[in-house]
Parts: sequence; structure tokens; C-alpha cells
Amino acid sequence: MDTTQLFSLKGRSALITGGSRGIGRMIAEGFLAQGARVYISARKAAACDQTAKELSAFGHCVSLPADVSTVEGAQALVDAYAKHEGSLDILVNNAGAAWGAPYDEFPESGWDKVVDLNLKTPFFLTKALTPMLKKAATDRLSKVINIASIDGISVNPQETYSYAASKAGLIQLTRRMALRLAQDRIVVSAIAPGAFASDMNKDARDHGDEVKGRIPAGRIGTPEDMAGAAIYLASRAGDYVMGSTLVVDGGVTHAR
Repeated sequence: MDTTQLFSLKGRSALITGGSRGIGRMIAEGFLAQGARVYISARKAAACDQTAKELSAFGHCVSLPADVSTVEGAQALVDAYAKHEGSLDILVNNAGAAWGAPYDEFPESGWDKVVDLNLKTPFFLTKALTPMLKKAATDRLSKVINIASIDGISVNPQETYSYAASKAGLIQLTRRMALRLAQDRIVVSAIAPGAFASDMNKDARDHGDEVKGRIPAGRIGTPEDMAGAAIYLASRAGDYVMGSTLVVDGGVTHAR
């Protein structure tokens, strides 16, 4: 048994949505460190370009700005990626949104925006990229990693109805897609992050000392924690993990 290359991503291509900040950026930097060619996408072009410029210090990183909340936008990203690569080894469906409002006031717009981006987009973007994922799946398996959330597993006190529902749906969608795409040598799995400092998780970012008191591990997640989980699933090490969701939360779902 040779484990020296078990976690290597050398020679592989990766596309990460929502890659300009937060968890997406953490994964992008980790993939670069393991030798992958990384393409990041985000709705805000300036932020996407700036992050790609910064990450280029660690390897091949290209900015592909796109709004993937619609099927048309997702196809535009596929077309932009195809100008750089003829196949795709790793897709990370990370772009997401959240919305919080009291039950009696929760708006339809707060439902549609979140469910479209968090649940519809991973399905249709993966479907559009499946031919390129299949093309890469020759000597090794291609990978799709959906970024879910622990809020799709257990319930927190916040009134984020569409977010919790969309992430729970994404976990089930991961199982269903995994069964279908296994025949094409494409492995689908998911990560359910807990508290990581990001623009989406402002509590972890701005009130880390308070938040860590509720986490059995005694701290919020670090970029290395997220990168390690994603590298595991994306590399040869995770080839036999199909349809599962890896919970990366410092134990908090067990304490709720």
C-alpha cells in the first residue's frame, strides 16, 4: 500500500462556486496546495477576480464570475469553464444564500432566492457539467462535493426556514445523485460545515469567543479543517465515500 499520493490532487482540475470568500476560498486554497488547477466562480466579478489574483500565489487559479442562481447563469459558467479545460475532475457546489425572518413575516422572496441557489443550482449545474465530469473519469473517478450545512441535520434557534429546508434537501439530493452518477464513475458526496468564520456566518466571524463556548471542540473551524475535509473527498482517499455527508462541526450537532 502506497499512501504517499492518497490525498494528492496533482494534475486535476477543480471548479468551485462561491469561491471568492468563506468556505469556498478555504477549499480553493487547499486544492491549490495539493496541486490542482482551480477555477473559482462568484456573482461579484471584482471580488472573484481579486481572490483569484491572491490565490494565484499558491498555484493555477482562474476567476470565472457568474450568477449561477438560474439555469441560464449556470450554463454560462459551464461555457466559460470550457474555454479553459476540456474536462472536469472536481466540482464543488458551494454557492449559497441564507435568509432569516420571523415565521409570520417570512417572504416568498426569501424562500425562492435561497432554495433556488442552495438546492436547484447544484442539481442543474452538475447536470450541465456531467459530460465534462464523465470525460475526466477515465483512470480515476471524478468528484462532486455539495456544501450542505449542519442546519440541514439538526435545528438551531434561528428562523431561517428556507435555508434549513434547502440544506436538508441538498443532503438527500446528494444521496439520490450519487446513485445515478456512480455508473458514470462520478462520486457525489457532501460536507455539512458547522461554525466557520465567513460573511454568511457572521456570528462565528465576529463573535468567535462566544460561539466556541457552545462547541464541544472548544473552537470554531479553521480553513485547514475545511480544506482537509474537501481534499479527502476530492482525492483518491475519498473514492469509496458515495452519497454520504461528512459533518465538520467540532461536535456541535451531538450537543444540540
